[in-house]
Amino acid sequence: MTIADSQPQAAPDPIRYEGETDGHLVLIDQTRLPVELVYLDCKDVETVWEAIKMLRVRGAPAIGIAAAYGVIVGLQTATDKSAEEFEARFHEVVEYLAGSRPTAVNLFWALDRLKAKYVAEKEAGKSPAEIHEALLAEARYIHDDDRKVCRAIGKHGAELIQPGFGILTHCNAGGLATADYGTALAVMFTCHDQGKDIHVFVDETRPLLQGSRLTAWELLQRDIPATLICDNMAAQVMKEGRISAVITGADRIAANGDSANKIGTYGVAVLAKAHGIPFYIAAPISTFDLSLPTGEGIPIEQRDPVEIINGMGKQTAPDKVQVYNPAFDVTPAELIAGIITEKGVISPVTPENVAQVVAG
Repeated sequence: MTIADSQPQAAPDPIRYEGETDGHLVLIDQTRLPVELVYLDCKDVETVWEAIKMLRVRGAPAIGIAAAYGVIVGLQTATDKSAEEFEARFHEVVEYLAGSRPTAVNLFWALDRLKAKYVAEKEAGKSPAEIHEALLAEARYIHDDDRKVCRAIGKHGAELIQPGFGILTHCNAGGLATADYGTALAVMFTCHDQGKDIHVFVDETRPLLQGSRLTAWELLQRDIPATLICDNMAAQVMKEGRISAVITGADRIAANGDSANKIGTYGVAVLAKAHGIPFYIAAPISTFDLSLPTGEGIPIEQRDPVEIINGMGKQTAPDKVQVYNPAFDVTPAELIAGIITEKGVISPVTPENVAQVVAG
């Protein structure tokens, strides 16, 4: 089915913070797309945690941004307390948010940024209210910086794409997963801005259909030609010669370049290799976890079986059947032609090249 016949609109803001330290986080509830565009007001840390856990906000960079603002709203009940009580609340909120999802490293990266800022402000003798303001400034910096990172990833990635390319993507790595253009989709958005004639093939992505519900919707918003396919159609589409490159995002990348992304990505990479098609990962430097030598150490989130048995609210399997529902898989570095970052493209993907670009 070709996605067409839709009037392009200005892309909505996927995530924003309204007000000052007493303000709140506003998210697009991605579970309601593509039928409804609904905004979720997060006025306490419990709502932020639930939004991350239940995929109302998802995508590694967006999770990090949401968690950073979650700390701000979580501290609102403690700014008039003693320094000791404020510090206890800070650590309580950070630990709570860290437990929302295990795989996306940007979540922990953002929380670590706020922990470092807290320590610096405390050592400078700042009051709880002043520390709260400094933490909000840090969260806003993380948010604003991600916009620049998205554009840089798009610029570097677009250099790999020629007019007339068919590009396959898996899951959603667009604006909904970040603060702006996204990671994988940033490449396609930039190509479109440059006037390159491209066509995007969108894997639906089981079990929650992020590709069909979210990626297809985002491409429609920008009037980019796209065709939706089921996850198990990628091999046939490649065999027919429709795909020139594969570009996906990532939720965590090990020091050797092994990359965790939405379940099914590994299979797509194997298929791309078999058909002689370059497979690229697009991700910010913050997605790299150099503490892990290989992808074997990446924690893989296991989701509720109900997502398979009762996917999208309709029962499609017997209640008592055993279900294996990992949210991610890991693509080995040797299958990846290049990792597109805001600092440039890592290619070939080796531990030495990863270390050089990440540290550079």
